[in-house]
Amino acid sequence: MLRISNAVSLADDEIELSAIRAQGAGGQNVNKVSSAIHLRFDICASSLPEFYKERLLALNDSRITREGVIVIKAQQYRTQEQNREDALNRLAELIRSAVKVEKKRRATKPTRSSQRKRLDKKKQRGSIKSMRGKVQP
Repeated sequence: MLRISNAVSLADDEIELSAIRAQGAGGQNVNKVSSAIHLRFDICASSLPEFYKERLLALNDSRITREGVIVIKAQQYRTQEQNREDALNRLAELIRSAVKVEKKRRATKPTRSSQRKRLDKKKQRGSIKSMRGKVQP
């Protein structure tokens, strides 16, 4: 059981985990042991609430296929158990980030005094630069 929030959790049979060989350096061990984990999660066929599904499918993430399947490959650690935990944590974090509602930005203006100060500093800096010219006899 993967816990997303207090009210939402995923059953283990909804998440498809398969062990594959990890890429990269690792000597002889990398050719023998399947320590990487390939996680597949079908958004449409899951028990997630509709709001979660809509937000996930609207995401522009390379880990989500056109068919609505999340594919995560975890191969950071040497053991299969650690990679399995990493893949599940990354899936939960992806779902949580999709549902998080960002605060709407409210446009603001600079205050009148800050505008005045900025213009005064510009004038002061300009006068300093104008004094650097050649001295007239």
